[in-house]
Amino acid sequence: MAIADVVRKVRRQQPPSSGEDLPHVVVVGAGFAGHTAAKGLLRRLRGRARITVIDQNDHFLYLPLLPEVAVGTLEPRRIAVPLVQSLREAEIVVGEVRHVDVDARTVSWTDQEGGTGQLSYDRLVLAVGSVNKLLPVPGVAEYAHGFRGLPEALYLRDHMTRQIELAATASDPAEKASRCTFVVVGAGYTGTEVAAQGASFTAELAADHPSLRDVPIRWMLLDIAKRVLPELDERLSHTADAVLRKRGVDVRMGQSVAEALPRCVRLTNTDEEVPTHTLVWCVGVRPDPLVQDIGLPTERGRLVVGTDLAVAGHPEIVACGDAAAVPDVTRPGSATAMTAQHATRQGALAARNVAASLGHGAPRAYKHSDLGFVVELGGTDAAANPLGVPLSGLAATAVTRGYHLLSMPGNRIRVATDWLLDAVLPRQAVALGVVRGQHVPLEAAPARA
Repeated sequence: MAIADVVRKVRRQQPPSSGEDLPHVVVVGAGFAGHTAAKGLLRRLRGRARITVIDQNDHFLYLPLLPEVAVGTLEPRRIAVPLVQSLREAEIVVGEVRHVDVDARTVSWTDQEGGTGQLSYDRLVLAVGSVNKLLPVPGVAEYAHGFRGLPEALYLRDHMTRQIELAATASDPAEKASRCTFVVVGAGYTGTEVAAQGASFTAELAADHPSLRDVPIRWMLLDIAKRVLPELDERLSHTADAVLRKRGVDVRMGQSVAEALPRCVRLTNTDEEVPTHTLVWCVGVRPDPLVQDIGLPTERGRLVVGTDLAVAGHPEIVACGDAAAVPDVTRPGSATAMTAQHATRQGALAARNVAASLGHGAPRAYKHSDLGFVVELGGTDAAANPLGVPLSGLAATAVTRGYHLLSMPGNRIRVATDWLLDAVLPRQAVALGVVRGQHVPLEAAPARA
């Protein structure tokens, strides 16, 4: 090949020198879908487009390990991966998107100190995720706390520690009992893991207080469903149920909270009143309200898209993850479930199809069958069914932790080190008081992801 031909080939491979001349791709949300989409865009476009990621957090949060932060197994920064490190060539905007103008192709945002900004886009990836699902139950918004982010996990860790400490010094037996009673509503992934790991954590805390030697540490798990983990295979549900009951958790299926009061909850069906100072709301999630505010067609709060993730009539917009009602071709007539597994794979497809729309690669349609699920129950207990093979005990724990390490975009050594230290050292029972209850109200939307 002649030298001139080599030079021309190199020039064609080099990106344009001016970022102003490049197409602009804006990714809203840096959770499983958004982070994966941004990573894929950076890899596929390689400087041939300007990539901007907007999220109100400066990090990707690995939500599946949030319960382990709440019980002190992992330190909070272990599951928070900085965006400037994991998405090095992207422009990171730390702010909350308030408005998307689909006609003008602009995104408006507000930062944490009240500053505002606006960006125009050539392609938009909407991956804003979900927020707590509230039900019209009296008192829940006032007296319950959710579990969707680091602030809630840190608050719950301090709160559990404080309740055990206050119970240890209480002279009234009724107060001791109420402070040692913890109620979790919702027996899906989050609620099951919080109850299982919280029961072990508070039992360890109570063991350090002689005055609580004869006081039972009571955990209740409530759900209107017929079984725990109702969305998963019955064998996983049975394994998780057995672990919960072994740890003393009072599992009440077909029952929930009818009313929350300052120092107790009233249950449905029986009108039983349970004295408690702790109500953890893990009922579920709903799409971020921003999706409805955009003004495009939605289905149950999720943006209507095709199997290519594009919005009809607006091919420059793709949506993925919890924000999108992606048709599930493996179950005709339904949308894909709101899971991290779907969000991650949809994020990868969003990157592929956006790059293809800019002339790099070929688009594809979304099709994905579940590869199995893992449920971390703390200690040596877990439930998993990789490729449909049901596992429990140490085998499930090994698969579960291996899956999490492979899925995390960073901090793997730190997480593995914390797990090792937790296996050989006692946890530190201290309430730091860095997050107060008023800072994590249930009705406030958590960080968009």
